[in-house]
Amino acid sequence: MKKPAKTSSPETAFAEVVNLIHSARQRAFQAINTTLIDLYWQVGEYISRKIESAEWGDGVVEQLAAYIARTQPGLRGFTRRNLFRMRQFHETYRGDEKVAPLVRQLSWTHNLIILSQSKREEEREFYLRMVIREKWSKRELERQFRTALFERIILNPVKVSPVVTQIYPDALNLFKDSYLVEFLELPDGHDESDLHQGLLHRLKEFLNELGRDFCFVGSEFPVQVGKRDFALDLLFFHRGLNCLVAIELKVGRFEPEYLGKLGFYLEALDRDVKKSHENPAIGVLLCASKDAEVVEYALSRSLSPAMIAEYQTQLPDKKLLQAKLHEFYLLNMREE
Repeated sequence: MKKPAKTSSPETAFAEVVNLIHSARQRAFQAINTTLIDLYWQVGEYISRKIESAEWGDGVVEQLAAYIARTQPGLRGFTRRNLFRMRQFHETYRGDEKVAPLVRQLSWTHNLIILSQSKREEEREFYLRMVIREKWSKRELERQFRTALFERIILNPVKVSPVVTQIYPDALNLFKDSYLVEFLELPDGHDESDLHQGLLHRLKEFLNELGRDFCFVGSEFPVQVGKRDFALDLLFFHRGLNCLVAIELKVGRFEPEYLGKLGFYLEALDRDVKKSHENPAIGVLLCASKDAEVVEYALSRSLSPAMIAEYQTQLPDKKLLQAKLHEFYLLNMREE
């Protein structure tokens, strides 16, 4: 006899309807945004063509803004300043088949922030892709510029063991060499407990700094091996890599012996915590400072998928990093 099909509860069915509504609204919003960006692109292209052909001078753009304001009193966003931004927007990305499609996935506000604060073509592309991937808000995008994320990523790639590059080649784009925790407002001379509790208290901000695909699992996560109990500082799960991510906190400089304990925790996680469909766990030592050469020696023969990063309690000197980046590009140009 055929068993009757299971029926879902009304709440489950209602939730499915709500999900359909949310999905449709998101698609509609994206469609409206894409149409708006296309409009600004077309207006910018028109103005650019008129000015380049010497048919218009800058003063004509001001007259155009006044004409739009007079004839379309309810229409916003077409001031003289914004019209020149549309021109700059078009002239910056025209002919770039790789980047031009990306701008249509972002809001006009996000595009303006990237356009006004990026110094290089590579930097614009970097932030365009990061906003799309991480879904940063306007405020979070502005924070990433203040933290000089692009400069830090280029100048200081994340330090990982060879095992990480073998198992997780994408991890190099998902982890950082340094994490900014200025939002904790930690005092000088803070201890590990201050750092630990601060991260838990401001977990939302820390998750934003880690990345969109990180999910919090637990603090002082219990690990039992033999008859002994251990506690892992912080445990996360990365959805993209499909693996647990263990983070050990150190308020001093990195010491090579820290890797042994981290490897021990990773082995315990893989044997006793990891689910069968998940990949091997990754470990991150988050230290106050590190010596690059010591890190290189320590990681070179590590058999664990581990990486070493710094946490920084204050925003970096962005002008200094930009100067170093300029030197970096000049050096690469000479070598080529």
